[in-house]
Order: sequence, then structure tokens, then C-alpha cells
Amino acid sequence: MSTAVINIKTDPKVKKKAQAVAEELGFSLSAVLNAYLRNLIRTRKVEFSDDVHLELTPWAKRMLRESEKDVKAGRVSPGFTNAKDAIAWLNDPNSRYQNGDPV
Repeated sequence: MSTAVINIKTDPKVKKKAQAVAEELGFSLSAVLNAYLRNLIRTRKVEFSDDVHLELTPWAKRMLRESEKDVKAGRVSPGFTNAKDAIAWLNDPNSRYQNGDPV
């Protein structure tokens, strides 16, 4: 079997920990990464464990709150079935949100 080399940049601590976990499971890190790549090809999905807790930035939290307020107030566009109609709505100076407010 021929092989190709993939070089990635990662934190040395991450590499050591990943090698240790792979070894505990009875695999080499190469075997784990090859299995991951095959799964990516087969499923066309990228999945991450929810063990890592990601926190929104304060800006993202503020934007999410503002967006929720806009939705509750009806300041949302109508639904579109194609991009052409959506772009036309965005470019129309007389466009209105669902609640009747001007865009």
C-alpha cells in the first residue's frame, strides 16, 4: 500500500496527549487520524465531542439578544424561495419587515 504524508501544525501538548489516548486505546495516532479521515470521506460530516465547552463572546451574546428581540418584534424578512427574490427585497427601498416596519 502506498502512503502520503500529511503535515499538520498543532500544539505539542495536544499531540502528546492525543498520542497517549490513542496508545491507551491500542492505536497509533496515525491509525486514529486515518480512521477519522476515512469517516470524514464516508459520512461527509465533521463531528466534535460536546466535552469541550465553547463560550460565546460578549459581542456574540449581545448580537444574539438583539436578534431575538427583532424576531419577537416581527422585524424579519418574508420567506423567499430563491436568492433572486431575496436580493430584490434587500435592494427595494420600499421593502418592509413582516411587522410592517421599513427595512
